[in-house]
Amino acid sequence: MLGWGQPLSPLTSSLCLPLPGFRRWLCSAAAAPRVCVVGSGPAGFYTAQHILKHHGGAQVDIYEKLPVPFGLVRFGVAPDHPEVKNVINTFTQTARSGRCAYHGNVTIGRDVTVAELQQAYHAVVLSYGAEDNRVLGIPGENLSGVHSARAFVGWYNGLPENQDLNPDLSCETALILGHGNVALDIARILLSPLQLLRKTDITDGSLAALACSKVKRVWLVGRRGPLQVAFTIKELREMINLPGARPVLNPADFTGLEDAVKDAPRPRKRLTELMIKTALEKPLEKPLETVSPREWGLKFQRSPQEVLPTADGSRARGVRMALTRLEGSGDSAKAIPTGDMEELECGLVVSSIGYRSLPLDPAVPFDTQRGIIPNSSGRVEGVPGLYCSGWVKRGPTGVIITTMNDSFDTAQSVLEDLQGGVLDVSTSREGFGAMESILRSRGVRPVSFSDWEKIDAAEVARGKAAGKPREKIVDLQEMLRIIGH
Repeated sequence: MLGWGQPLSPLTSSLCLPLPGFRRWLCSAAAAPRVCVVGSGPAGFYTAQHILKHHGGAQVDIYEKLPVPFGLVRFGVAPDHPEVKNVINTFTQTARSGRCAYHGNVTIGRDVTVAELQQAYHAVVLSYGAEDNRVLGIPGENLSGVHSARAFVGWYNGLPENQDLNPDLSCETALILGHGNVALDIARILLSPLQLLRKTDITDGSLAALACSKVKRVWLVGRRGPLQVAFTIKELREMINLPGARPVLNPADFTGLEDAVKDAPRPRKRLTELMIKTALEKPLEKPLETVSPREWGLKFQRSPQEVLPTADGSRARGVRMALTRLEGSGDSAKAIPTGDMEELECGLVVSSIGYRSLPLDPAVPFDTQRGIIPNSSGRVEGVPGLYCSGWVKRGPTGVIITTMNDSFDTAQSVLEDLQGGVLDVSTSREGFGAMESILRSRGVRPVSFSDWEKIDAAEVARGKAAGKPREKIVDLQEMLRIIGH
């Protein structure tokens, strides 16, 4: 998944050669389809990349509500996983293509409506991701000391809207609800030695807070068992090998699982075997002063029922959980409460139970139950010319390569509809020309990709001075000042 994507070659020939297995598209410069993509994360960029690569005449405009591009690659990928951010190089090549333009600092649904985009473009693709989180729906969820994983990750990754989060790290025990890769990312950031984090692009403010952190124990809690965890072996191994932190896994949680995974798919088998091995390992006999000062562990078959308040009701002091038993097996196993309860003391609770997409505009159909735009292969149901890709199309799951394949699928639907005459390109559309005058009349100043490159250069320069790859600018007004807006 790292650094995936072919560089864009000059796309000026009249015949565009697609990837093996894709049909060829005859693209004449006369019919220049104008395509608009809403969202500049992986889904948006991969959709744009595929359309540009396989249609020699298409022009693609990418709109983004923030001044800065790349979505969750910038604001979601852990700071200590720089290799995953290599895809930015591919996205930058796409943005620099002569037939692609980036327009940041434009909020679709507020600054411009989807209907206005549809007037200006032959096709509109919604790739705006999941900008909310699923809620626990339990008492005490809104107490001080309880945060969503989305907000916590946004805080240490420099997402402007989360810079005032100010999590209280003065407690010794943190509880993360969820057994996915994001939960492990947060645990790792909370327990990582500072000298490792100082070399990453973690924000200056969160690094200062972590330097004063008293957190030395992190529990990751899930409703189901070891065979249902959603994290992957790479992230688990990284956690197990984290310097200065020891894993605490209860061998009883893994009784009989070796037999149960004999016929499981290889990734699940290897992951379970690694957990079993870790649970059974005896701590090495070490002098007391060299014992790891920090620890983390996995707790299974516990379903949060209530976040418990301190005596004065001001903040979280723990979580009451229902113990569960599993009905069924494998991924479809359901957690059923047994009637027994347990309380776990902690001063920090992070809910990592998933992201959630929101409706963008009343003109766009939205399935609130599933948190997606109803679609077929990316074609929005009942709205010709409107498409979707990424998390808003399929739900907030998978890694970057999953989103890449999903976005190529939507792009292919757009190409087929251009080829089959479903999209009428006989009349030209103004594209950004029409949008520019609308935005100007509403006092909105878009940010171009070359503007972003000035912000990028400033971040890299500040980072260099601090021995980091970059120092992210977290204030929107400061970003706009740098580019003279």
